Amino acid sequence: MNAEMDIGTNKKAFQINLDRKHYGTFAEIGAGQEVARRFFQVGGASSTIAKTMSAYDMQFSDAIYGATDRYVSRARLRKMLDHEYRLLIERLDQKMGDKRTFFVFADTVAARTFKQQNESHGWLGMRFQSQTRGVPSEIIIHVRMLDEANVDQQEALGVMGVNLIYGAFYYHQPERLIASLHENLPPERIQVDMIKFSGPAYEGVDNRLMSLQLVSQGLTDAVMFTADGESVQPAEILHKKAIIIERGSFRPVTYATNDMLDGARKIYLSQPEAKEEDLVVLMEMTLENLLAEGGLDHADFLARVDILGTLGRTVLISKFGEYYRLAGYLSRYTNRMVALVMGVPSLHEIFEEKYYVNLEGGILEALGRMFKSGLKLLVYPMEDEETGELITAKRLQVAPNLRHLYQYLIDNGFIQEIENFERSYLKIFPPTVLAKMRAGDPAWESMVPPEVAHMIKARGFFSYSDSVAA
Repeated sequence: MNAEMDIGTNKKAFQINLDRKHYGTFAEIGAGQEVARRFFQVGGASSTIAKTMSAYDMQFSDAIYGATDRYVSRARLRKMLDHEYRLLIERLDQKMGDKRTFFVFADTVAARTFKQQNESHGWLGMRFQSQTRGVPSEIIIHVRMLDEANVDQQEALGVMGVNLIYGAFYYHQPERLIASLHENLPPERIQVDMIKFSGPAYEGVDNRLMSLQLVSQGLTDAVMFTADGESVQPAEILHKKAIIIERGSFRPVTYATNDMLDGARKIYLSQPEAKEEDLVVLMEMTLENLLAEGGLDHADFLARVDILGTLGRTVLISKFGEYYRLAGYLSRYTNRMVALVMGVPSLHEIFEEKYYVNLEGGILEALGRMFKSGLKLLVYPMEDEETGELITAKRLQVAPNLRHLYQYLIDNGFIQEIENFERSYLKIFPPTVLAKMRAGDPAWESMVPPEVAHMIKARGFFSYSDSVAA
């Protein structure tokens, strides 16, 4: 056990035990009572802990919290928080509700076992009152435990749980709380890939921005939220689904953006037994892309995701600069088709060897990792600006030493052309739209879907009101 980690975590737990304001329940399933143990270990826990609870047997767990399809899930965590908080209020509010604020910490975890080596992950939740007899607030997180040994995973979970409880009590700024989740814990041991704040303590908090904080502060490589802004753990959306994903800046979404996806969807639906309901479409923005303007502009970020939301798109924010890293991430959640949608220029970049000098196996290693799970690249054509000639995936010229490799990928269906497209859209590019918008040229509106134009004008996105005034 890391002594420095131990001291820092125990110091937090002891401070909470000395603070007689907070009183509550710990309910932990799946990796031992690692969080509660910290509070017992440092002393004074009777001032903080009303009850600890573990129900490892499924029948006992169902009898207490109700039946569920998946025991390590957000739904199970929600039932645990609901049940334990209700009991606290019923049994203790009359006796001490005017002096103490009540809380419930709960987790449900699938840690590494000697029987199986499946991915270790868990849901942690904190429901707490900010003032006596007040309406509770809540924080829910999802973690991935990366240690190989079960005992190490338990230790990391205990540290993370203490950090979450301490942050809920003492860090009133959500960004500060997020930054504290990795305190006393090396980031390579555990990741937080979903967080959601709710309740009066977090009124006005935009959970999409909090998701962005997880990536920018290094707690995870990627986060996801739905069109309505709901933060989700990727497995909730991607489990056993076919995936079509398009990477871009989306400043703004154009007719060409949608045309690429429509063409890709037709390729998927042309396959035997393919069903629309089995398909997930993702729009990905990389952190590098969001920082391209020189800094992380929250207003600009929200403008992009609001536009994607009005189009019903699920958004992925990632640190995956290389496509092979994105492919590996997506294949973690499904054994169905995963297809990256891109234009010819992006395809050409993939075959630039200079981008793989950091890999021992160079471009061969990168392509091997990218296509090992049956990934497909669905490629949208482009027009040559000078000749007007159509450049497709099959007509793209790569370096002479890569031509046979490239042809192999074409012949075996790893790279496929999008054949259903609207040729007039090939000349539409987001920078052109922005340039026309900022020049006061109304032609930009003909380059984007009507709902996109309406939202930009109504909310003044991308400096629209300034450009009109100019």
